Amino acid sequence: MATELMEKILDRLSKHDEVDSLDLAQNFGVDHQKIVGAIKSLQAFEDLLKVESKSRKEWVLTEEGQHVLENGSHEAAVFNAIPADENGAKQADILSKVPFAKVGLSKALAAQWVELVKSKNDTFIKRKVPSITDQIQKHLKDLQTLSDDSKKEYKKRKLIKENIIKIMVLQKGENFSTKIEKPEADLTADLLVNDAWKEKKFKPINLDALGAPLDVGHLHPLLKVRTEFRKIFLEMGFQEMPTNNYVENSFWNFDALFQPQQHPARDAHDTFFISDPAASTSFPEDYLKKVRKVHSEGGYGSQGYGYDWKIEEAQKNLLRTHTTAVSARMLYRLMKKGKFEPVRYFSIDRVFRNETLDATHLAEFHQVEGVIADYDLTLGDLIGTLYEFFSKLGITKLEFKPAYNPYTEPSMEIFCFHEGLGKWIEIGNSGIFRPEMLLPMGLPENVNVIAWGLSLERPTMIKYGLNNIRDLVGPKVDLQMVQDNPLCRLDKCEVSAAGSRQAEGETFSDESLLARNQRTSSTNPIAEDVVVFCDPSRMPYFMKPLLDLLRQIFAVRASVHRHSSLSSNNASSQELRSFSESLTSAPVDTSLPELRFVLIWRRDEAVCISLRYGAGHEIAGQVNVARCLARLVEQRRPELLRYESLGAAYANQVDSVLRRLQEIEPFDKARLEALCKKEKAHRKSKYFFGDEMSVIDVFLEA
Repeated sequence: MATELMEKILDRLSKHDEVDSLDLAQNFGVDHQKIVGAIKSLQAFEDLLKVESKSRKEWVLTEEGQHVLENGSHEAAVFNAIPADENGAKQADILSKVPFAKVGLSKALAAQWVELVKSKNDTFIKRKVPSITDQIQKHLKDLQTLSDDSKKEYKKRKLIKENIIKIMVLQKGENFSTKIEKPEADLTADLLVNDAWKEKKFKPINLDALGAPLDVGHLHPLLKVRTEFRKIFLEMGFQEMPTNNYVENSFWNFDALFQPQQHPARDAHDTFFISDPAASTSFPEDYLKKVRKVHSEGGYGSQGYGYDWKIEEAQKNLLRTHTTAVSARMLYRLMKKGKFEPVRYFSIDRVFRNETLDATHLAEFHQVEGVIADYDLTLGDLIGTLYEFFSKLGITKLEFKPAYNPYTEPSMEIFCFHEGLGKWIEIGNSGIFRPEMLLPMGLPENVNVIAWGLSLERPTMIKYGLNNIRDLVGPKVDLQMVQDNPLCRLDKCEVSAAGSRQAEGETFSDESLLARNQRTSSTNPIAEDVVVFCDPSRMPYFMKPLLDLLRQIFAVRASVHRHSSLSSNNASSQELRSFSESLTSAPVDTSLPELRFVLIWRRDEAVCISLRYGAGHEIAGQVNVARCLARLVEQRRPELLRYESLGAAYANQVDSVLRRLQEIEPFDKARLEALCKKEKAHRKSKYFFGDEMSVIDVFLEA
């Protein structure tokens, strides 16, 4: 049927220079939408038709107007319902029996067709004229002859409405034909035989099409945050521990950690014990004897617990209650090598405790374990490491509370403020391992081990704004939440408030700048400072388009300085002066929040560009600096610059290109121009990924 209709359209067009879809629908007696569908199908054939879209206005009856056309106007219906005698009809009867009676009575009274007569007990309607002519019904039979005043009146009464009909005007194309030859969509083996493909027409192939999105799985928020945690540990120089044994024995889970056998944590109410196999028998005998002795008799300066240590208790198998059991194994293996070397270990894996479920507790959860073994470590090292670790998570509201652990002294619980719950919640435990735990392993006496165990679930709740842990793990989890939540990109690029700037052209050292930033960080909470150090031999061309975007959000007060490491010849080059002026000469919109941007030209062969913020935090590399400033734009005006606001798939596309850019860092002008020329040759839209600017385009548009 569809092909027949398409052929009829082509046949009619062959006899006329131009036809439109509305006329075709009337001539063929077919619904207009079917004609439109057939025309769109014909448009798939290259240059077969020339199609122009137009619109036409026409007046049509509303549903109420159709009722008037069929049954007469409302006022005529009221008049006709009233008997011609002198008694008339009761008003209540007319209002209940005649459709649209209220409107009809009002219009009939205004036209002096009827009158209301009130008696002692009721109200009657009587005719005032013997007969009427229903002009409204006559008018609605031919809308094209209506005067403008009548149209306005009937539109006001909602009897007619104005419709805008979109029509398609057809003309013959360059390849016009009345016969439809369906083009081939694929080059098949049959077409390759005897060169049959040469006589066929093929559909145009859109090489820019991305294709249908694949129905893929989605990472759970816990896995997203776990990936970020793991990256942070690796960035800080940690080595991942093997944690693939969920079933542990009590010796490594408790005894090796100097946890007494009568400790409440070993009760079945707190620990899941294994019934089959119920016990382990393989232990390092020398180490076991040392552990037995330090528990029952003491040693290494400790009096121990003074009880009869039993091997039967140590042999019991259980679901591990913490990954610290793995840390104990790793420290023991370290000393089996014969010589101590400072190490940093971490692990992120499941642990099991017989907990009562509530908004912040589960029986099965993840522990984030960090261990540092080195000479003469102190509590200050532990606190500083934890602050550094959590600052990389974007968490700054931390508190530490003294606590007791059998295997650490001193010990601290770690609390973080949860904005959603509006209270401080515990997110982990930490401390320095006791000598009774370390010395039996053979570690030197001047070696200390600082360690912490954190929750993975609770920081995930904070990151994704969940108030109940059961919404994150378990049968109550909303799968749509898993699908819709964005990638976990922990904000490592926030700039901190800072104070005054140096005078233009003044030279200074890194230390003096950072010291002043720290001193004045609380004096001006409105302004923000972004300090960029750049080697003049690698000009940051991407900085100008980024600053142009930032100026739409902030009152950017940009200043440029030279570092003492820069020679006068470098500082006076024309290119350097021109670039510096382009950054500082733009007008400042004082109605916007203030942002101070400081560019310092500094000779540095190792790092071509770096961005510093806060108390010494630094981001290095051209791509990383661009990422940081791009997030500053996107956080406030995502429509200006796209990176993560369009979802995980788009962010992954951007990241894949940025990784390729990082491989050729640092850029000089020649390499950047070559890159731009190559990439722009493949782009048909305004920007790299479409019609919206992304962080990639600040390099290509530089």
